[in-house]
Amino acid sequence: MNKETKKPRIAIVGPGSIGLDLMYKIKKNNKFEIAFVVGRNKNSEGIKIARNEGVEVSYDGIEFIKEHIDYFDLVFDATSAISHSYHNKTFSEHNKFAIDLTPAKIGKLCVPAINLDETKNAQNVNLITCGGQSSLPIAWAISKFSQYIDYIEVVSTIAAKSAGLATRQNIDEYITTTECALKKFSGAQTVKAILNINPAKPEIYMQTTLYVKAKYDCFSKISEEIKKIIKSVQSYIPGYQLEYEPIIRNDEIIINVSVRGSGDYLPSYAGNLDIINCAAISVAEYKLNLKNEICL
Repeated sequence: MNKETKKPRIAIVGPGSIGLDLMYKIKKNNKFEIAFVVGRNKNSEGIKIARNEGVEVSYDGIEFIKEHIDYFDLVFDATSAISHSYHNKTFSEHNKFAIDLTPAKIGKLCVPAINLDETKNAQNVNLITCGGQSSLPIAWAISKFSQYIDYIEVVSTIAAKSAGLATRQNIDEYITTTECALKKFSGAQTVKAILNINPAKPEIYMQTTLYVKAKYDCFSKISEEIKKIIKSVQSYIPGYQLEYEPIIRNDEIIINVSVRGSGDYLPSYAGNLDIINCAAISVAEYKLNLKNEICL
């Protein structure tokens, strides 16, 4: 293992579907290098795949990270909310910038299209949830042209095959963190988040529908702002799109978006995983740009 390298070195903790997709995204991105992929099971399929890709691996988990703390610059944690709460003690102690892809809600809540600049001085950035990444840009856009928002309900539906063990084990944290972020970014009085795991075949693309009750003066301004934020999100996740024009029904605004994955490692129907991974890469690139500006 070489400590001397010009490109920022990224450690990936968690060799599941999210971790492996991140690995392929980083390999495709010439701005970073992969330091290693770390797990806890030596028989993990993810560890085998990473090793076959020429990436250094370990199944010693956070202990390996502690022993090689100087061999990486930032870390993607793609494990679980409980595990990340433990892992971040090490990251924080050694001032390692951590991008949290679990709903642990420890660090700065971030949606790149909304508040990337607020992560400037953060040691830990939390990417909320897949449903958060797909719904929050819309909720935020509506709030910009509303006097107030009474209620937001977000219903995300994902393919069963894209919902791994960590996703299923973190359902409670998913709901809590998504609802917390909805209140933060929209100012809504009441929020509700629902996650449906659909076993249908062929697998469906991720779909997120928002039901919003708000007081506003001009719906056309809201509609235009939604279109603007859609384009902003598409700058880092091209498969994010509005399924149909926002509609009003019984004083309720209804918006539906879908997410198609880019297919780096995961199938295109796994847009729920792709959107949070693309957000992670966006945050990492932002941090890199900040570092380069300081060095100029």
